Amino acid sequence: MIRIFAFVIALCCAFPALAQGVKLPAGVDPQNALVIDTTKGRIVLKLRTDLAPKHAERLKVLAREGYYNNVPFHRVMDGFMAQTGDGQKFDGTGRSKYPNIQAEFTQTPFRRGVVGMARATDPNSANSQFFICFADASFLNGQYTVIGEVVSGMDVADKLKKAPPGSQSGSVTDPDKMVKVQVAADVK
Repeated sequence: MIRIFAFVIALCCAFPALAQGVKLPAGVDPQNALVIDTTKGRIVLKLRTDLAPKHAERLKVLAREGYYNNVPFHRVMDGFMAQTGDGQKFDGTGRSKYPNIQAEFTQTPFRRGVVGMARATDPNSANSQFFICFADASFLNGQYTVIGEVVSGMDVADKLKKAPPGSQSGSVTDPDKMVKVQVAADVK
């Protein structure tokens, strides 16, 4: 009887911790953060709804639909960035079923850990793909939408398999993947 009572007490104490899902840094809204479990570990992104509300909403919708699950980091260039988000063709040429998003450019600088939306030559062609900067990339400032920033797991991003040195395309053979992507508020 005492063991059963102790077990019930232990469950009651553990439940609040389990219900919280993922631990986020102070000031990060779980409704506006993505938890990306990769083949190298976990990366947590804070979505910048203040800068790019339409892009942030798109990433949350796609995450909730499971679109990003098992999607590769198809383009990873050492010293520059890791690109992912093609849940259609898995090679950087695909897009979601939704229409492209109008650019939400700002003067927010692309620095290490900043997340931007990938696009084609048309500034209004962002759809589902995004990238994480490994280093400062000021040449992107004002030309690509800043969608967020890495708040946890930049060391994990640094471990992603990179394209061979000198590769112009940055294409990766047998790339690491986003195994599961969730809005932080949805993590159980």
